Amino acid sequence: MKRFHVHVSVKDLSESIAFYSKLLGAEPSVAKSDYAKWMLDDPRVNFAISQNKCGGTAGVNHLGLQVDSDCELSALEARFAEAGLSGLKEHGASCCYAQSDKTWLRDPQGIAWENFHTLGSVPVFGGNGPDLLRSGCTPTTGNAAAACDSPAVVAAPAEHCGPKTGPGSCG
Repeated sequence: MKRFHVHVSVKDLSESIAFYSKLLGAEPSVAKSDYAKWMLDDPRVNFAISQNKCGGTAGVNHLGLQVDSDCELSALEARFAEAGLSGLKEHGASCCYAQSDKTWLRDPQGIAWENFHTLGSVPVFGGNGPDLLRSGCTPTTGNAAAACDSPAVVAAPAEHCGPKTGPGSCG
């Protein structure tokens, strides 16, 4: 099952946590000094906010689809490849206090889309994955802070992800 993902960069995290907790009728399921996340079932959404770290404007950081399994991620990636959509694939990326396999795309307006399967949690916001895309950061497998100096462009070609075989395969 898929869950819609929205990540917003905010100027004041505590003020935004208070606002979104009232708006969503729930406290965040994850709250850190620079990040908060609500995992809601009605509507089924992974809504996250983070302190704007790269000096860009506050607002929508990225959108995405979160899936529950490698199989669902492979199916999304196959659909992207069939449609001719190219993006950047990351395996075991660490960002937003989570480790995930993901595929990043950009829509025609330049909005980043993170399509991912969460594998577990990590103790830090950054890591080897993308940081704040809309704030001038770009997906990278290097240092997230260094990414803030790069243009926010996803330019890597998509890899076709065919059906897996063996343990943990899709079918």
